[in-house]
Formats: sequence, structure tokens, C-alpha cells
Amino acid sequence: MLRYNRQRTSKQKAMKQLTFLFLLAITIASTAQNPIIHDQFTADPTARVFNNKVYLFPSHDIPAPAGQRQDWFCMADYHVFSSENLTEWTDHGMILSQENVPWGKPDGYSMWAPDCVFKNGKYYFYYPNAPREGRGFAIGVAIADRPEGPYTPEKESIKGVGGIDPCVLIDDNGTAYLYWSGMGIRGGRLKENMTELESGSQVMEGLPEGFKEGPFAFKREGRYYLTFPWVRKDKGTETLAYAMSDSPLGPWQFKGIIMAEHDNRCWTNHHSLVEYKGQWYLFYHRNHYSPQMDKRRSACIEKVSFNADGTIQEVKQTLRGVGITQATDKIEIDRYSSVSDGVTIAFNDTTATFNGWHAILPKKGAWVKYNDVDFSNITDGYVVVKAKANANTCFTIKDKSEKGKVIAKLTITVEGETGPFRRSMKGQWMTLTIPVEYVPKGTSNLCVVCEGPEVCIDWLQFKNRTTYMKPATATSAKPDAEGFIRRWMLLEPIKQEIRSNVVFTNTWLREAFAKQYFDYQMTILPNDGQKVKVGNQNLTWHLLDSETYNVRLFRFAEKWGQQTYGSLFWAVTVIDCPEEIHDVRLAAGSNGASMWWLNDEEVLLLEGDRRMVQDDGMSQRLTLKKGRNTLRCAVINGPGLSDMCVRFLDEKGNPVTGYSLDFRP
Repeated sequence: MLRYNRQRTSKQKAMKQLTFLFLLAITIASTAQNPIIHDQFTADPTARVFNNKVYLFPSHDIPAPAGQRQDWFCMADYHVFSSENLTEWTDHGMILSQENVPWGKPDGYSMWAPDCVFKNGKYYFYYPNAPREGRGFAIGVAIADRPEGPYTPEKESIKGVGGIDPCVLIDDNGTAYLYWSGMGIRGGRLKENMTELESGSQVMEGLPEGFKEGPFAFKREGRYYLTFPWVRKDKGTETLAYAMSDSPLGPWQFKGIIMAEHDNRCWTNHHSLVEYKGQWYLFYHRNHYSPQMDKRRSACIEKVSFNADGTIQEVKQTLRGVGITQATDKIEIDRYSSVSDGVTIAFNDTTATFNGWHAILPKKGAWVKYNDVDFSNITDGYVVVKAKANANTCFTIKDKSEKGKVIAKLTITVEGETGPFRRSMKGQWMTLTIPVEYVPKGTSNLCVVCEGPEVCIDWLQFKNRTTYMKPATATSAKPDAEGFIRRWMLLEPIKQEIRSNVVFTNTWLREAFAKQYFDYQMTILPNDGQKVKVGNQNLTWHLLDSETYNVRLFRFAEKWGQQTYGSLFWAVTVIDCPEEIHDVRLAAGSNGASMWWLNDEEVLLLEGDRRMVQDDGMSQRLTLKKGRNTLRCAVINGPGLSDMCVRFLDEKGNPVTGYSLDFRP
């Protein structure tokens, strides 16, 4: 499902001071869909804002090695991630490992929920671990000059603190408070050095009965908040709950639930709340990538809203997450905003869950909605879709922000030899390209609607076409330095029933090119935008300049026409010579077969199933007369990608360039 833009990470050995340095980072293009990190488990996510970025300090669930309890939490190190937009996360690598904690058990696998704060010009990273001596947990501190590290762990754990899940609140006056769980939720004031308690700790009073852990404290508009995972009576799994106070150490007044229990019975939740660019967010975890094992969790994000009295509105879990997805990113529609009844999701590979999911639209009318897609970077677009089906079907992509206006429509043929597919694609994933009928403006909500039998969709992605051609703007043009003609008046392609190019014999081609398709076929000098009717097709002429010597007719058809394969292209250009040019030869190439006329006389036929090679065919000696000359071309092709190129060569084989291309009367 997911695409990663990775740089190779260099994992270095511990230095003398037990610091870690990671020279390169990994940028994960995640488009803010839940979960937000896609190549490793990231539980207990603590988010902090440093240097106008969000830094994420999660714990790191891993499969238990041999000799460890296989059905329990297993954590050996910490990574730190950062993002400026909550949509793309950079993994800065491992910042601390259990092997390098001086006071910790090197094989304890007990590096549970951490936190990190900034004070006195330093970053203080708080983490729990099993001590080398004794039982239970202790909490240590590692210090760095940058949030990315390297971090140097203190030689001793914090005295007087025994427990897990540390959190630090720095008050407006600079006073720091440490909170942790162990025999209830406890808290105490830290010394200025941030590595010792000022005095003893105390139990946080006023919290509800029942199991509680994972405290996260913050201050907003003069009020103190203590949030924590809590197991309600008879529920058995954790909610996220909170209390409020006028003092950083309470007493606390319990207020209620931030997030209800996971609907899949995942036992834990753990979280943090942070304000970033004027919006509050809840970071939490769930076992998305490990549905059968709830000890391997992944970080997620949702928006948070507060009531006027400061209380927190309950947050609902979503797959869509937060942030705006660029249309040029892969849009994982299985991370939907909403769906119709009957739509389900399934893993792409149940043995490799980090490969993600796909959406299953079971019948006609089923739909998946995906909100907040930014189309501002699409200028000349098409859409690529990864899909599969067991029967011929179709679906549409609609803009729900514009009353369901159709952006693109795709018909999927899974059997037979229709289109470019020459074998049955039944039940197989296909990556398909669809023309775009309409491009939304700005940020829009997309809806994918099944228009036939069941279809499975993994992702869709909008792309800008390479600029193969552009409308001519100057009044005249010149051949390029190699003599190739790039300015053409092209007619949108005429549909042809051609199953194979083996029919392109001399006789067959002459009959095809001699057929009268439209009025004044061999004499017309059309205007840009002029209409022509060919059978039941209403076609338009376009005056275009090719970006390369190779005039890519297939791409022209893809953008301006409706017929790409099985096409007949008509082209005309006007050559204006200041003097007669004698003894020149027309040298042309084309993909498919082609015929060329100069001043209404046939000068070259390229027959057979050709491949586009420059100067593939050469005419007899010709004369370009003084003044206006008309060069016409017809290119015909079946299943191939049509294109053509042409120039004039003198007797020495040098390109002829001493003329202009001008359609003005």
C-alpha cells in the first residue's frame, strides 16, 4: 500500500560517552493516514513541538527474541521522528538502546513510554527501564543538544522514582514537574538540573478508581490537565481519560473520557496532546498492523477540540487521520473518511502487514470517501490506480466538494484481448492510467464509486503529464537545429478498428489513406480550434509545438482526444521558404505506418509495423518552392504508442533549416 522515500541509515556503535550519531535520516511519505509510521511499530507516542516542528518520541515494539516472553511487550530502543506538516515524517534513527543505559539491564526489553522536554538549552529525554539490580522499573534521563540527538544517558536513574511512563510539565515560570505511573499516578517537582527530584513525590489525588497508567500533563489557558489511560469498571481495556486542576500537582477533578476503548479489544492505549499551529492534536496508539497481537502498536493522530469551559470533547478514532493529502501523493483510500455499508478493507499481504490494506467495494453503488486532497499542484493531470476485479467492471472518482462532479471514470476489462491487455487479468492487481475529465480547484473531498460488480482498490495517485506538446503562441516557428519540424496542426485521432499492425501492407495502407474521412481532406488548411465531423466523432484541430523532435501523437491523443489506441492521425504544417530549395529529401520516421504529401503530391510511404526511428524512410529528390509549401502526414496505428518525426536533408545529408513554419494567411 505504501511508498517510502528512504535514505540509507548509518547505525553507529556507541561512542565513549555512550552517545549515538545517525548521519542520515529516513523520510516516510505517509500523507497523515493512520497509522502515521509505516515501517516499524511505534507505541506510546509523545509529541513535542521544538523549533517549529513536531517531534515524536514513541516506544518501539518489536517481536520478542528467543528466551523472552512471546505474548508480552518487548522494547529495546527508541527512535525519534519529526514533521513540519504532520503528513511526512522523518525517522532520525535510534537515539537510545537498552545496551547503552549504564544503570539498566542490557537485555531487559523494558524501554517503555518516554518523554522529552527542552530547558536550559538542553533536551532532556526521560525513559523507563528495568534496572541491573533489583526488580521493577526505574526512570532515567538522557541529555542532548538537539532533539534528534545524540543523547548521552546519565549514569544513574532518578533517585526516589520507581515506575514507568514518565512525563514532564514545565510551568510558565520554568518550574518542571515529573509524573509517572507506579503504585498509582505520582508526581513531584524536579530540581533545576532536571535529573533529580526537589523533594519526595506524591500520589495524584482525585482520580477515578480503577487501573491507571501513562500520565501526560499539560497546561492550557491557565488550567492544568492530567490525562491518562484508565480501565473503566467491567470494560477490561483502556480508555483515555483526564482530570483538571488549578495546581500542577492537584488535587485533581476528574472530568471524563477523551477517547473510548478500542473497538477491537486492543488492551492498551497511550497518548499525548500537543498544540501545533493553532490546532490541538491527540497522538495515541492502536494495533493496526498487528490485529492478532495487541502488544505491537502503531502511532495515530486525531484533532482535539475544547469546550468553552476548558473540558475536552471526546475524540473518535479514524483511519483518515489528519492533514491534507497532496493529489500527487498516493491516496490510500482504504484509510477512508467514511464508507457506504458493505465496504470492507483487507491486508494486501497477511504475512507482511506493513504492506498495508486495500478497499473492497462489493457492488454497484458502494463508495469510499477520502477527505482533504489538495489539487493545487495538478496542472495537466491524469490518475493512476492500482485495482483488481474478478469480472468486467467500472468505477468513477468524484469530487464531493462540487456536488459529485466526475473527475475520472475507469472501465476495467479483466478477460479477453480488449485494449492493451492481451491476457486475462481476472483477480490480479493492475496499475491503470485514467484520463482526467475535470480537475478540482484547491482542496477537495474525493469519492470513489463502484459502477458495476465488485472492485478492489489499493491506491490512486494523480500525476502531471510530461509536457510533450504545448499550444503554439508565436506567429511563426523554425525547424530545430537538426532540421526537425516541431510545429503541427494536429487533428484529434480518428477511431480505427485495428487488432494488429500486421495488416499494414502497401495495398491496405493506400486504401486506408485514400478513404475520404472529412471534407477537403487533402486541401484544408485549418484554423486552430476548427471542428471536423468524422462519422459519429466530433474532432478538433490543434496548433501545437512539440517539445522534442519526436512528435508524440499518443500523448496528444491522451490529452486532447478520446481515442489513443487504434487511431488515425492527420497532421499538416505550412513551410514558408524565402527562396527555392532544390534537391532535398524528406526523411521521416513513425511508430505505425505513415504517408507523407508535399504540396498535395505523395512523396513517401512507410509501410509495415514500423518503430519510430529518425530518417527511417527517405523520399526522392524534391524541391521546396519559394513561398508557401504544404506538408501533410497521416499516421495509423493499432495497439502501439503512435509518434512521428520528419525533416528535410540536402544532398550531403545535412539538415535543411532555412525556412519558417507559419500558418498565417
